[in-house]
Amino acid sequence: MTDPAARIAELRLRIEDANYRYHVLDDPSIPDAEYDRLMRELEALETAHPEFADPTSPTQRVGNRPSSKFDGVRHEIEMLSLNNAFTDEEVQDFVGRIERVTGDTEPMFSVEPKLDGLAISLRYEQGAFVRGATRGDGATGEDVTANLRTVKAIPLQLRGHDWPDVLEVRGEVYMPLVAFKAYNERALKDGGKVLANPRNGAAGSLRQLDPRITAQRPLAFYAYAVGVVEGFDLPATHSATLKRLREWGFPVSAESDVVAGTDGLLHYYRNMGAKRDALPFDIDGVVYKLDDYAGQREMGFVSRAPRWAIAHKFPAQEQSTELEAIEIQIGRTGAATPVARLKPVQVAGVVVTNATLHNADQIARLDVRIGDTVIVRRAGDVIPEIVRVVLERRKPSAPEWQMPTACPVCCSELITRHRVVQHLKSGPVYGEGTTTECSGGLVCKAQLKEALIHFSSRRAMDIEGLGDSYIEALVDFNYVLTPADLYKLDLENFLEMKRRADERDGSVPETVKKGKIATKWAENILKSIDSSRDTTLARFLYALGIMHIGESTAKALANWFGKLDLIRSMPAPILGVIPDIGEEVASSVSVFFLQAGNKKAVDDLLLCGVRISDESFPSPKLKSELNFSTLLKAAKISKIGSVYADALGEEFLTVSGLISSSSDDRISAIYRKKQKNNVSVVDSLNEFFSDFSNQQRLLEWEQAMHRLLLEVPEGGELSSGPLVGKTFVLTGKLSSMPRETVQAKIELLGGKVVGSVSKKTSVVVAGEDAGSKLDRARDLEIDVWDEARLLDFLKTHTV
Repeated sequence: MTDPAARIAELRLRIEDANYRYHVLDDPSIPDAEYDRLMRELEALETAHPEFADPTSPTQRVGNRPSSKFDGVRHEIEMLSLNNAFTDEEVQDFVGRIERVTGDTEPMFSVEPKLDGLAISLRYEQGAFVRGATRGDGATGEDVTANLRTVKAIPLQLRGHDWPDVLEVRGEVYMPLVAFKAYNERALKDGGKVLANPRNGAAGSLRQLDPRITAQRPLAFYAYAVGVVEGFDLPATHSATLKRLREWGFPVSAESDVVAGTDGLLHYYRNMGAKRDALPFDIDGVVYKLDDYAGQREMGFVSRAPRWAIAHKFPAQEQSTELEAIEIQIGRTGAATPVARLKPVQVAGVVVTNATLHNADQIARLDVRIGDTVIVRRAGDVIPEIVRVVLERRKPSAPEWQMPTACPVCCSELITRHRVVQHLKSGPVYGEGTTTECSGGLVCKAQLKEALIHFSSRRAMDIEGLGDSYIEALVDFNYVLTPADLYKLDLENFLEMKRRADERDGSVPETVKKGKIATKWAENILKSIDSSRDTTLARFLYALGIMHIGESTAKALANWFGKLDLIRSMPAPILGVIPDIGEEVASSVSVFFLQAGNKKAVDDLLLCGVRISDESFPSPKLKSELNFSTLLKAAKISKIGSVYADALGEEFLTVSGLISSSSDDRISAIYRKKQKNNVSVVDSLNEFFSDFSNQQRLLEWEQAMHRLLLEVPEGGELSSGPLVGKTFVLTGKLSSMPRETVQAKIELLGGKVVGSVSKKTSVVVAGEDAGSKLDRARDLEIDVWDEARLLDFLKTHTV
């Protein structure tokens, strides 16, 4: 059995340390819920063992000593804390005690949200603000007058004329959530320090030694009580005093109210809990105060809190628990998200066993490791997340965590990409970061359902009737494991799938129970699947669901390269020569087709009879875009910029020519011609080619380039047809066919469809209710076609 004296001493030490970190350092070491548990345990032990009473115990104090950075301010009336209630029963007991002492069978209470900020005291003399202090340890606080003067919500001169000679107003300085987020975004953009959370942001802002820094922080204030009052008779109730404070110019929470008895308190508590996530500030509970001042005096105080007020806390949004494992979860788009597997803990009324870790950068920032004690946060319906690690409890042997390199579902490579990271409204904002994605695509089961939904969509393979629910059932029952499996389905597969799905869902129709099964729906889907076998290259590429490849990019790839086999075999530097296709998009296409699973998925589709009907020769424009200089630029050789890559390409023409050149003079001559006498580039080239893998990479790119250029016909343009070089804009409602169909027909005739009207626009097609684009076309004297003229043109020039 634990020694009570030893446990009491341990609890006092831990609570004192937590107080110091929270009130002085603004660096909480444990969540509020754990602090409350420790305090309640200590109170219970001290009650059971009065022989261990100690006036220096945390149960006899409110906070901690003030910081030595500021002058101390002695509070004439102590700023006490409140006892906490966590259950309805504790609230009932609170009201019951008041009823017994005062004799009032239905007492009235002033109620308000419990803001998560910093408690302060404001002193006014003859209506003028003269001093402001933090709560500190309740008896002595810190003089932060200069900083409080910068808070615009705090009046420097009271309104009206009937104020007291001396007035002490107590309230909470806090940071609104929207302002907190905006401040962090600006700080991140300017390279400054971001704030950890709104509460720490408010506390840290008031403890700045330079008031100019405080003035830059978006602080707000709510008044909730008075302390010393001289030369004035207060109203008889707390709620009437709050009304008077508002008249004198103090902001008072609009959520404040007056309610009757236990039922009124609990109704207010539940109403505020439901509104909590929509409020513009953080709260961790509500406060109940007996409204009648005479009743307050009759109830009196206990050692550290009034008996006439209590804080009813919401279920903790933060708790501590143990991190048992970190697993990688693959989302529907391939995003690889680290997920923390936790020892079960109740957070905000819900048992939490998992928490998101966002990405590898977040794990590194937190320095979280398996076996750590971590603080978990859950706000409303937000997915639980780990906000910090309790480093004091870390096991010395805990190793750093590393992101795996292969997908745990399909073993495909995990690709890391750079991006910008932003956090939730109540958390920090981070800067440049990375995201990790599974490159498995079509063969990754974690992505399979979404891939099939995309594959069969109208703008992809256009398999009419194959809705999401059918796809989910086909995958669940293992009828379809790759897109190619769609083309292997027969009528019995669909009927059996439907029977099993109905049985699983408990919704078997009576006709099925009697052996009568409708088949028309399945026959229609099979017919649509068969029709989809004939498609275009652009549709096929789009249907594959390659990361970053939308419809327009798929069309550009099809128009420039003409054939699927060429696109499949081209390295990223060659794919990247297409206008508007950057390095990241080109890399995404190249990586996709390099994955063995994706290669097999595409091959299987072709073996199942998918036919690309519009394959053609590559664009002749590739000849002007592709050369040895292109490859040198893509290689990113140190000290070889675009200008010198062009010069080296013109001089040596081939990779072998440059590698085998034994004369440094030829290379140096290029730099002298460019007025740059820098012989170190020779060393840079030699260092690059000394790595055999670099030579191999450039040679492979060169071979692919020559293979592609051999298929490019002599002369010609990117497209042929009557609309080559023409740019169209579609505006208004077209009644004869969908807009995307019109766009496809124009493009097949060699034209280009864009979204805005400019001087370069050739034709504006105006349907019904055409608006500003039509006006713009007339102003620029651009040719305008109505729908009838367009239809006549398309009919005359049938593709």
